[in-house]
This record gives sequence, structure tokens and C-alpha cells, in this order.
Amino acid sequence: MHAVILAGGQGTRLRPFTAVLPKPLMPLGDLEPMPIMEVVVRRLAQFGFNHITVITGYLTELIETFFGDGRKFGVQIDYRRETTPLGTAGGLTLIDRPDRSILVVNGDILTTLDYAEMYKFHTDRGAAATIASYQRKVRIDFGVLEFAGDPHILAGYREKPEFSFQVSMGIYILAPEAWDRLTPGEPLAMPDLIESMRNDGNPVHCFQSPCYWLDIGRHDDYATANDIFQSRRHEFLGGPRAVPRS
Repeated sequence: MHAVILAGGQGTRLRPFTAVLPKPLMPLGDLEPMPIMEVVVRRLAQFGFNHITVITGYLTELIETFFGDGRKFGVQIDYRRETTPLGTAGGLTLIDRPDRSILVVNGDILTTLDYAEMYKFHTDRGAAATIASYQRKVRIDFGVLEFAGDPHILAGYREKPEFSFQVSMGIYILAPEAWDRLTPGEPLAMPDLIESMRNDGNPVHCFQSPCYWLDIGRHDDYATANDIFQSRRHEFLGGPRAVPRS
């Protein structure tokens, strides 16, 4: 099974750390620290994804030196380099159009998602694209004022309300036809690719999971991920191997 890891971003929100270290190599855990992308690679291997292509761009040499050909992780790893930033979907043009659906995952997420279950969901539904979806709660740390027709007359006042959203986990399964919408050398964001497919009538599905998930893109999220990985390390690295069904 083939997976693609997106690891080309500059991680500007994590500066100054990422001035010298690419975000996928940011370490997790105080005892026996491990780069976040190593957690991703090891988890993919558990679920039978034995061929991984890493799309790099920023500080490429450090990523390639650390992961090598993947043998020490029990997988085969190859690399595609962006010479200019191509966005979260544009980098896929560096990969030949596949014969079957491919899992695409950001290289900076900490999750217990069951990749095998998601892949089965995708194939059983005959989806052109499947997005891993996570319920994220956002609390507003202010009193929120609500207005109706007159912006000077208060219609409601809620103190520090909490909202719940389904958000993309940065994990996708794309059928081969997704590559028909990519233009080599042309930047493209993943939401734009997904919307293009959906608007043309291609079935796009969302796989909702009660798993743990966190993107380490911000300083506070990185600190949280570090603590969670330290205390629940076995949940991210242990467990039986589960092979996705084709």
C-alpha cells in the first residue's frame, strides 16, 4: 500500500524552532524524544502502508538524512522535492498518476486514527476523495455580543461561548482521477482540489473518527502534543498491525 507524506512546508508558526529544523523533525516526548514524522511513519507501517513517498521542500536534506530509504522503519521511502512551493495538493504532481487510491497525510500531525478503517470506508463507498474529519471545540475567551437589524441594539450576550466544528485532519484518500485535475508546476491547495472534484459531481466523503488528533503547527498545540505523546506514547506506537483492504 502506498502513502504520501506532505513535508514541504516551512512551519513559520513554529519559529524560531523551525528556522533550523523542519517541522516534521520537531521532537515529541521528554524521554526518548521522537520526531513527529517518525510517529507518522511508524503508524503508517503498522497499518500496512509499506511504500511511502515524502514530498519535501524546506530543509529537505535533513529529512532525507534522518529517514533514509525507510528500512529502519520497515518501509520503503522515496522522496520528491519541490523546487518552488506547490501547496498541499500541487506537490502531488511530482508523483505519477497512481493505479489505485492513495493515502495522503500531513507530516506534522499526532493521531490515533485507524488508517485501515478509513481506507475500507473509502473503497466501500466508491469515493473519489475521502477526508478524515475531527470534531474540534473552540472557546471564545470574550463575551460575544449579538445583534439583529440594528447594530446598536443588543439582541444577545453570551459569555465565553464554545463552538463545535468538524475540521479536516489533514489526512486524505484520493482516487486516481484526482491527478487529472493537477497541472505540473502549478500551485494548488488541497481544499481547492477537493472542491473542484465535488463541484463536478465526484463523490467526496468524510470519515469521522473518535480518535485523538492534533496538528502541531502552533506553539501551544506543539506543547500539548509533547505532553500527550509523553503520557500516551503506547497509543501512537503500539497496537496490532492492520492491513487495509483494497
